[in-house]
Amino acid sequence: MNKVMTKLGLTSLALLPSLAIAAAPAVADKADNAFMMICTALVLFMSIPGIALFYGGLIRGKNVLSMLTQVAVTFSLVCVLWVIYGYSLAFSEGNAFFGNFQWAMLKNIELKAVMGSFYQYIHVAFQASFACITVGLIVGALAERIRFSAVLIFVVVWLTLAYLPIAHMVWAGGLLAQDGALDFAGGTVVHINAAVAGLVGAYLVGKRAGFGKEAFKPHNLPMVFLGTAILYVGWFGFNAGSASSANEIAALAFLNTVVATAGAVLSWVFGEWAVRGKPSLLGACSGFIAGLVAITPACGYVGVGGALIIGLAGGLAGLWGVTTLKRWLRVDDPCDVFGVHGVCGILGCILTGVFASSSLGGVGYAEGVTMGHQVWVQLFSVGVTIVWTAVVAFIGFKLADMIVGLRVPEDQEREGLDVNSHGENAYNQ
Repeated sequence: MNKVMTKLGLTSLALLPSLAIAAAPAVADKADNAFMMICTALVLFMSIPGIALFYGGLIRGKNVLSMLTQVAVTFSLVCVLWVIYGYSLAFSEGNAFFGNFQWAMLKNIELKAVMGSFYQYIHVAFQASFACITVGLIVGALAERIRFSAVLIFVVVWLTLAYLPIAHMVWAGGLLAQDGALDFAGGTVVHINAAVAGLVGAYLVGKRAGFGKEAFKPHNLPMVFLGTAILYVGWFGFNAGSASSANEIAALAFLNTVVATAGAVLSWVFGEWAVRGKPSLLGACSGFIAGLVAITPACGYVGVGGALIIGLAGGLAGLWGVTTLKRWLRVDDPCDVFGVHGVCGILGCILTGVFASSSLGGVGYAEGVTMGHQVWVQLFSVGVTIVWTAVVAFIGFKLADMIVGLRVPEDQEREGLDVNSHGENAYNQ
């Protein structure tokens, strides 16, 4: 822990929330413990119901229940796997890529064990909430045509071989942490990780029947707005909670999240207005998500001015991602997982290396580290994440295809997954 802290030149555990495991005080601070419990609940709220409603509103009405079911059940599956082995492999001591099994089934974690200034059980739950929403993000790219059983098989493979090692590499002293990568709350671990997996899945499962010939419009924009609002509120648990303490860094992350998101909404809406002639609610909602994603890796490292610039850039980058880039990629990503989470996550990670500079209002680099070097480290962490998760996702989807098949038959797809996969209808016929 001391070597890592010295390398990054940071004086507060708040700047390395996931590494607080190595220098825990004997007694938990009640205020910090309560703060982390609230932040954990907020992140859980982002998945159920936040991401479920956001994605559910974006797709067609005949498939909305399938989306809600996929988010709810994968959420539960990840929670169980997290307790059995996930937390231990991600956050215990180990090599550059994995921890060990010392905390499998949470054994060897005593009731009063602390991590940083709060109880370790809360750390388990907080990090579980990150894993849950990361998996939830992926299913938006596969919407309206994938088998439910294939989703579950994929999740087991991908969580084990992609999410856990990347979390360990970035937040638990693994390869990228040793290299000095900065990722405060999940630019690599959550957003790029999920977006690349979703992109690979979208290619492998294929385009929806009628894609490019029929109009695929969001069936319920008020539902999209409600999901967006829930995600926005929950994101403060995501970002401020990653300080691991109710301290000044949590306050900085909180304010940066407000400012960057507002900037992204404005840049997306005005960009859309200029290009398409009208500003839309869907554009505003997308701007919220773009800004939140872009500031996530940077929120505890950059100043407020830097956060505003990151947000403004994130809104425009997200708009480009869901229009121009999506057309270039020729991919059917119904919920624009890669266009928003991938593009804005990459942008945010790179700009973290720029605006963490103390000359630009950030907290500063490690001693002897220049902006150029830090940006290179950020690029390297992005590249490792992209390659790692792409390979694992390909393997996971191929295994699911071999075992149960990735895609439902076309007649079932056209009738809708709600009735064919789950025997239910969201709305009275």
